[in-house]
Amino acid sequence: STMFLVGLSGGIASGKSTVVAVLRELGCAVIDADLIAREVVQPHSKAHQQILRYFGTEILLENGEINREALGDIIFSQPEKRRLLNSITHPEILKEMLKQILKYFVLGYHYVILDIPLLFETRGLTKFMRYTVLVYCDPPAQRARLMRRNGLDAAAADARISSQIPLEEKRQWATHVIDNSGDRESTRRQVLRLHARLEDSLDFLWARLVAGAAVAGLGGLVFLLLRHLIS
Repeated sequence: STMFLVGLSGGIASGKSTVVAVLRELGCAVIDADLIAREVVQPHSKAHQQILRYFGTEILLENGEINREALGDIIFSQPEKRRLLNSITHPEILKEMLKQILKYFVLGYHYVILDIPLLFETRGLTKFMRYTVLVYCDPPAQRARLMRRNGLDAAAADARISSQIPLEEKRQWATHVIDNSGDRESTRRQVLRLHARLEDSLDFLWARLVAGAAVAGLGGLVFLLLRHLIS
């Protein structure tokens, strides 16, 4: 059997976690990039040691873990430091993602959903996805949710939202959009429809294989990751 990858993304407070919860409930394999990003910098990891070497001990919390807020402040204002941090963490994140993708492949899953918050910002990854799903929310609803969730005033909420690529723009790049501007029930119905489509798209897959079109997506990703593993 073969397997394809589905990229899932959203914007701040657009409701991605609601969508992920429904997908998990339906039995989908979902890999959470944010969770992996936190795990690869735990104390005693390779990335943790490198981050300390370059950023110093002042970014540590009492318990030896990295203070994500302090590190976030540094890289927010200094692009070259952000690039440095990415060069340390990205290979480790990719390695762990590959491990999980291969695990699901061995378990016989036909597709894996990669929950990557900055999927559309790091355009390089989208070429490995057969489909990309954006959890969309109209700007007024997004702003209201963020203010409510994080206890922010309008100006602070707007600053956070405007630091990301607008959802309107990401909408044009996604193959599927789930509009989460309405109620939970409407969102849930859209996720069920998406799930049915992902399950159905397996039928087209056989047609494509018979036509001799090898699925390059997973092969390409494996190749890219193996290069990281070896280097």
